[in-house]
Formats: sequence, C-alpha cells, structure tokens
Amino acid sequence: MIFRKTQKSDREQVVSLWQQAREYFKEQRIDQWQDGYPDIETLKEDIRSGESYVLEDSHTGRILATAYISLAPEPDYREIFEGSWQWEYPYGVVHRVAVSPDHKGQGLAGILISHARDMCRERGAGSLRIDTHEDNRSMQRMLEKNGFTRRGVIYLGRDGARRIAFEGRV
Repeated sequence: MIFRKTQKSDREQVVSLWQQAREYFKEQRIDQWQDGYPDIETLKEDIRSGESYVLEDSHTGRILATAYISLAPEPDYREIFEGSWQWEYPYGVVHRVAVSPDHKGQGLAGILISHARDMCRERGAGSLRIDTHEDNRSMQRMLEKNGFTRRGVIYLGRDGARRIAFEGRV
C-alpha cells in the first residue's frame, strides 16, 4: 500500500470513488454529497493545493482510498454548536474520505487517518478535526474506533448543511 499525493493522472479514479460513495449514501438514505459535491473542480483545486492524497495498491496501481488532508484553518470550524473543540492550538483537517466499495471494512480509512496524524505531528499540529453527516454511522464508528471524540455540530458554509464534528489528538 502506497500513501501519496494525488496526481492529475489519478483524477478519473478519485472521482469514481466519490461517485461510488455518493451512490452508497443514496442507498443508505444519507443526504451527503447528493448535490454533486465533491466534483472534478474540487479535485483539481485539491491537487493544485497539494492537499489531496490517495492510497494506491502497490501491485495493481489502483487507487483504493482518497482523502483531503490540510493543516490550514477550516473556516467552517470557526463556530461550533452544542459543544466545543477540545484543543485550540494548530490542527489538521480531513475531508472527502472515500474508500473503494471492494475494500470497505479493511481499515483503509483508518490508514488515511494515521497518515493525517503523522503529517500533523511533523508540522506541529496537536489535533485533527473532521466532520460527517449525522446519518453516516459507519464514518462515525470509524472515527470513534480511531480515537476521535464527538465535539459538537458545525454548519457548512457552502450550503448550511449540519454536520457532526469530531476531534482527535495526534
């Protein structure tokens, strides 16, 4: 398994992972990513900023999972409701996690989180923040399994959608 930055040549596979996640959410009646977000323009910006990452099968070259990982402050996290962030020092953020349906349940999202924690430590951040839809129970379980604590509720600036906010120490 290779963890690396997403390249332009990965775009089709990453967008496909997002589409498969979108279909899964729809089947599960989770109203997340049903408005076409994230899209190719999102991915182009993530690649340009150097904050899109993939897990690649070292034998086949196939992209098995993807995530956006950044140490830039997240505007949507400035205000948190029904709770509070535990740590105020610099933090990292993870967004747009998607795992190939053929590899769900194999711990790939946890591997992405582990790499995100390593990146945070290397750059002096003390915590990692992430949010998810309140009906996305599988993501919530993965986060709790990986040491994250539910901290409250945030609202996305893009569309005002309510999300459950989690934070974990690095």
